[in-house]
Amino acid sequence: MKVKEVGLSWIVVKDFKAALTYYTEVLGLEVRELNEQYGWAELEGQEGGACLGISQESPEEIVKAGQNAVVTFTVDNLEKMKESMFKKGAKCEGEIIEIPGHVKMQTVIDPAGNRIQICELLHHSCPHC
Repeated sequence: MKVKEVGLSWIVVKDFKAALTYYTEVLGLEVRELNEQYGWAELEGQEGGACLGISQESPEEIVKAGQNAVVTFTVDNLEKMKESMFKKGAKCEGEIIEIPGHVKMQTVIDPAGNRIQICELLHHSCPHC
């Protein structure tokens, strides 16, 4: 298995609505996807490019607000990629998280201790992410 693309980078926030206001009104990013039920938004600049995701802090997610940005890597099949990476010594953190109809995600710890995420998109609306 190989990575198809470097996906979006995302951050965790304590106050989703305040963060959405900050990134759209203060920084001027545009909303490309908004899912308030799951506390998730994908934003991009005026000329496109990579997306920034903002995620409401939750008990299911290991990364907490203010810790770091998470770079995502998009794959065709998350379970196969996880198995392949595990056989090569990758350290997974937690279990696969699925947002039904949108995405499956697995957090992985790189050798330096950085969290990255392997994702399988079940729904994709941002053409640049």
